[in-house]
Amino acid sequence: MSRSSSLPSGARAQVVTVSDRAYGGVYPDRSGPLLVAGLAELGFAVGPAQVVPDERERITAALRAAVADGIDLVVTTGGTGLGPRDITPEATEDVIERPIPGLAEALRAAGRDAVPAAVLSRGLAGTAAATLVVNLPGSTGGVRDGLGVLAGVIGHAVAQLRGVDDHPVSPGVAGTAD
Repeated sequence: MSRSSSLPSGARAQVVTVSDRAYGGVYPDRSGPLLVAGLAELGFAVGPAQVVPDERERITAALRAAVADGIDLVVTTGGTGLGPRDITPEATEDVIERPIPGLAEALRAAGRDAVPAAVLSRGLAGTAAATLVVNLPGSTGGVRDGLGVLAGVIGHAVAQLRGVDDHPVSPGVAGTAD
């Protein structure tokens, strides 16, 4: 993975690790730091991962705080499976205003050949204000696969959310500027 050449300058990201056990100190957060390093490699200014328990209100609060802070991209890791406490998608749904199902589908598809259970991830992607919110699985493999997908589209997505029109204008085409 290399720095995204199309990423707008000053782009900021926030990582939120959702895990009862990492939050409680039962084991160290491994996927959050990997995600932080990967986003930094793509060119984002990103601080340490914020670790929250699998509690809807805590996840929602972390996402809303990132949106209020004007973060360009907030990525969660963990809580996307079928377990009874896996509620990251529900908390994300409380925050996003416009879903991006194609991105969520691409993220699931990225790991499915190596790990067939990847299709069981319920992660979402969408926007809230000018922030892109993306859910990734809690595994390091799922984070690596997710970063690979994001690397190809994230610069374009952040530019669009910032209102930068990076589409060529075609004369006479409806919806384009003259």
